[in-house]
Amino acid sequence: MSGSEIVEEIAKETGGRWRPSPGSLYPLLGWLQENGYTRETPTEETGMKRYMLTEKGGKFFQEQTHLKERLEKRLESWVPQLLSGFWLSSHPEKMRKLREPTRRFLKALIGLRATVEHNPTDQALREVEEFLEKTAERIEEMRKDLGKRKLSR
Repeated sequence: MSGSEIVEEIAKETGGRWRPSPGSLYPLLGWLQENGYTRETPTEETGMKRYMLTEKGGKFFQEQTHLKERLEKRLESWVPQLLSGFWLSSHPEKMRKLREPTRRFLKALIGLRATVEHNPTDQALREVEEFLEKTAERIEEMRKDLGKRKLSR
């Protein structure tokens, strides 16, 4: 891919949340090439440089993928613990009942994401998307209902 194609692919993969600037991408491409991870490929387009991974770059990519997977596994265990502080409140005795279900919910959600990441079939993505939409709607409805009850007391 060319640098501009890489920028577009990153923007697409991140849902538009990140679009690297040329000032950050091209120095990185230069570093990757200098260190033997990529090489330029011949192109018929004038002024257009395209890059591809070398064998060394492919190994580096695999190492980074394994590192990402290990970090995700760690996140599965400590993010729910970290977010359990979410339930700190002025009513600790009452809110204590929600800690374990919250921890389980977050752990299950992180695990589901990791599972889908390893096998992102169209069917799996549709099923997860539908489930998450329904769950979010139900949580939003519950929040509104509980808020109305509080106001009516």
